[in-house]
Amino acid sequence: MTTVIEEPATKPIRWAAAERPAWEEEPSRAGLAGKGLVLSFACLAVLFPLWIVVVTSLSSRKTIDEAGGLVIVPQGITFIAYKELLSGGQVTRATTVSVLVTLVGTLFSMAVSVLCAYGLSRSGSLAHRGILMTLLATMFFSAGLIPTYLLVQSVGLTDSYLALILPSAVSVFNILVLRGFFMGISQELIDSARIDGAGDFRILWTIVMPLSRAVLAVITLFYAVGYWSAWFNASLYLNDQDKMPLQNVMIQLVQRQQQPVGLGQAIRTGQLSGLAIQMAVMVMALLPVAVLSPFVQRHFKKGMLTGAVKG
Repeated sequence: MTTVIEEPATKPIRWAAAERPAWEEEPSRAGLAGKGLVLSFACLAVLFPLWIVVVTSLSSRKTIDEAGGLVIVPQGITFIAYKELLSGGQVTRATTVSVLVTLVGTLFSMAVSVLCAYGLSRSGSLAHRGILMTLLATMFFSAGLIPTYLLVQSVGLTDSYLALILPSAVSVFNILVLRGFFMGISQELIDSARIDGAGDFRILWTIVMPLSRAVLAVITLFYAVGYWSAWFNASLYLNDQDKMPLQNVMIQLVQRQQQPVGLGQAIRTGQLSGLAIQMAVMVMALLPVAVLSPFVQRHFKKGMLTGAVKG
C-alpha cells in the first residue's frame, strides 16, 4: 500500500513584498491610499488642461460663445477647425515644414551622435581624450547668441531650412549617454568580430547598434521632440513666413498677432471660432509627441540610466 504524503499548504508569494528590500517596511493602507490620491491628483492636473484644449478645438462657435471661452463639457462635436486647417494654407505648409525638419534633422543628428559616440567609446581612437575634453567644455562654456547668429549669417544659412537643423544638430549630453552605453558592450565581442575581418563601420552597424536599441530609441525621441518643438531658431534666422514651422505659427495664433492665411474669412463670417483654431493647432503640435512617447517609455530606464552610469 502506497502512502501519499501531502505537502504542507503554503501561502502564495506576494511578489511586491518579496522584491521589497529587507529594511523597507510594508506600506500601510493609509500610505497606499495617500499615494493613490496624490498620483490621481497629479494625473488630473496634467490631463484636465489637455481635455479642455481638445474639447474646445472640437466645439462649435455657438458652444464656445455660450461657455464664455474654453469649453469643459462638450455639447456636440465638430471637426470643422481641423478640416479648415488641413485644407491648405499657412498651417498646412507649416506642418509640412515641421515634419520634414524633424525627420531630416533627427536622422542627421543621430548619424553624427552615433559616429562620434562610438569613436569616443574606443580608448585607442585618434585624439580620443582631446576631443572628449573639447566636447565637455562646450557644455559649460558657450560663445553666446550674437556670435552664433553671426556665424550662421556668415555661412549663408539665414532664411534657409538648414538654419533650423545645423545650429542645434548635436547634443553633447546625448553623445555622452551613447558613449557610456557603447562602453558597456563586451570588448571580447568586438575583438572577435575584428579577428573575423570586420571593420569599424561593420562592427558598429551589425553589433553595436543592434545591442543598443534601447538607448538609440530614447536619444532618437529626444532629438525628434527637440526639432518638433523648436521655435527659437526659426524666429531668429527666418524672415520668410512661408518657411515658418508649426510652433511659430502656433505662437502667432496664441498671441493673436494674426490668423492663418485662408481662415480669416471663415472666422469673420462666424463659421469658425478663433479660439477653436488656436486649440486645434495646439493639438496638432502635441499629437506626435503624445503618440510616440508611450512606445519609447519602456526603453527609458535601460537606455538612459545604463548609459549615464557607465559613462
